[in-house]
Amino acid sequence: MQKSDGMNYAPQGKARPVVEPGTFAIAAVALDHGHIYGMCNGLTEAGADLKWVYDPDPVRVEQFLESFPQARAARNADEILQDEEVRLVASAAVPSLRCQLGCEVMRHGKDYFTDKAPMTTLEQLAEAKRQAAATGRKYAVYYSERLHTECSIYAGNLIDGGAIGRVLQVIGMGPHRLNAPSRPDWFFDFAQYGGILCDIGSHQIEQFLHFSGARDATVTSSRVANYNNPDHPELEDFGDAALVADNGATNYFRVDWFTPDGLGAWGDGRTFILGTQGYIELRKYLDVGRDSESDQLYLVDGKGEQHIRTHDTVGFPFFGQLILDCLERTERAMTQEHTFKAAELCLIAQRDAQRVA
Repeated sequence: MQKSDGMNYAPQGKARPVVEPGTFAIAAVALDHGHIYGMCNGLTEAGADLKWVYDPDPVRVEQFLESFPQARAARNADEILQDEEVRLVASAAVPSLRCQLGCEVMRHGKDYFTDKAPMTTLEQLAEAKRQAAATGRKYAVYYSERLHTECSIYAGNLIDGGAIGRVLQVIGMGPHRLNAPSRPDWFFDFAQYGGILCDIGSHQIEQFLHFSGARDATVTSSRVANYNNPDHPELEDFGDAALVADNGATNYFRVDWFTPDGLGAWGDGRTFILGTQGYIELRKYLDVGRDSESDQLYLVDGKGEQHIRTHDTVGFPFFGQLILDCLERTERAMTQEHTFKAAELCLIAQRDAQRVA
């Protein structure tokens, strides 16, 4: 699995099916971002049957079929939407188009699983909420920096077990490698990608809500900048924000496009979780300068210091939980309230951000 380019980073885990073959058919529509590979890896490892793929670009479809030869190329999206066997549509469309597609999927009686950011405006969020409520379908989001890293899953289990007491603060750092020549045009168009806090900031806000156990939060400050990309004036290459949750926990995060070429991964993603009885640090993609293995966790509590290698331990339970949620209309994987709240807060942070010259 390549780790140099975040856009095409697609984690793979062990097959842990939660359903029998032929039980849960899915389709992939709109392959604009490489995260669709990680999304489909997770779902098929959990037992989903990938029946269809559609994208208007036949080259992208051909490449997708090399990884997922079990799928069939659809003539158009409507062929998938009209197939009553398909229960869920996964998509990594251009961010500004994700909500429109999701609402259409839900209107056709199917659940929707989109790459982050799930939408780019508060108006789109309101429409997604309306359609989810009206149809009873799910609008699920691939917040991969928590859902597809084993150290994050492991940390959540530790927190649920009381290992560090009450969570007081979460600090997140989400650096990414730009690789500008390989990026599509929409990546540099603000109206299409939604801004850096809307885009990669969504990971940070979602994990803050999850680790702190909060249902809501207030954005107290946010900033964005284009420090080093004058050739792409609508790109924001830096952003940060601070939040206070409804339970008193606080959050600060920084996201940027300044990963140097010398780093052995697309970003040195870190999370620091402070509790009343200890703290946790996550080094998600490598332990810089020491170990190239991903999913390194450090735990300090009243008993001492621990370095825990979590790779290939707890797996990625979200995907199996999502499949069961779709079949049984439950909310094991993530509540709809949580999904939309994380989206709302990143949109507010983006809307209200101070632009640093």
